[in-house]
Amino acid sequence: MNFAAGDPAEAILDATDGFGVDCGVEAVGYQAHDPAGQEHPEMVLDKLVEVVRSTGRIGVVGVYNPQDPGAATERAKEGRIAFDYGTVFDKNISLGHGQCPVKRYNHQLRDLIVRGRARPGRIVSHELPLEAAPEAYEHFDKRLDGWTKVLLHPAAA
Repeated sequence: MNFAAGDPAEAILDATDGFGVDCGVEAVGYQAHDPAGQEHPEMVLDKLVEVVRSTGRIGVVGVYNPQDPGAATERAKEGRIAFDYGTVFDKNISLGHGQCPVKRYNHQLRDLIVRGRARPGRIVSHELPLEAAPEAYEHFDKRLDGWTKVLLHPAAA
């Protein structure tokens, strides 16, 4: 769902005749931001709590750091993200979380991309030569606008 296109919870509830969904996945993490670019680490979690039905499930695979000096709020800098936990409890929603086992899937994903069966290009913000990696990491770490996913090309000059 694209937050810039409107309220995603409203769109989901409308599409499900107000019933919501059984499961939701939070795959954005602490860098979630509103259409104006303001960071709101709790934003996606709150919207999921709104649309996941009672006794449903939310899986969290988005990244949340124990400390984040560049975070939008003092609490978030300490790794504390306030979201609507009271409603999670009231609706008896199960929360699961964990990091994606990236190394398990790297080769399979690479092969799908090489064969043209997976096209991750729409999430890629920049394609750069390997030599530009330090600057790319710096821009990403500083949360500069537009630096989301960067492809580094070792053979590019």
